[in-house]
Amino acid sequence: MRLLEVWVKSPMLREAELLIASECLRVVNPQLLEELARGKVLLTVCPESDGSSYYGKLASIIRSSNPRSLTVVTVDGSPHCFQVHAAVNEAAYVLGRHLNRTHYVVVDGRDLVRISPEAVRVARYLSLVDKLVRSNPAILKELERHSLEYKLAKETRDAEL
Repeated sequence: MRLLEVWVKSPMLREAELLIASECLRVVNPQLLEELARGKVLLTVCPESDGSSYYGKLASIIRSSNPRSLTVVTVDGSPHCFQVHAAVNEAAYVLGRHLNRTHYVVVDGRDLVRISPEAVRVARYLSLVDKLVRSNPAILKELERHSLEYKLAKETRDAEL
């Protein structure tokens, strides 16, 4: 079910284990999504098409339905999907309460990688990300393995030199 289409006090959400997932995971890796959704209530969201109203909707679901846990899984490298992780952190902050949550990204459409809420917070501060890149330039080799955008930028930059 789509996150924006569910009633925040729906009985199926009450004290449930929720999985908030990128809508595109249905296509990118349906087997992984099915596996992660076992025993959970699956709600999908696409920040690119849904706008930003899911920020408030997440907080309302948490406040109204008191889920036991919340798992977030999105596609790594998507600037839109990143927002879902930020929205879950924001909901916990706005509500002022501990939220039993787990964040995951799917790397290159295959590999499930757990990330910390702190990684999501740091990612919002580009000045801090820049410090991390400058102190660990080898991370750019890792980026090159995953990012077509970075590869093209590097080729273009190298061609200009």
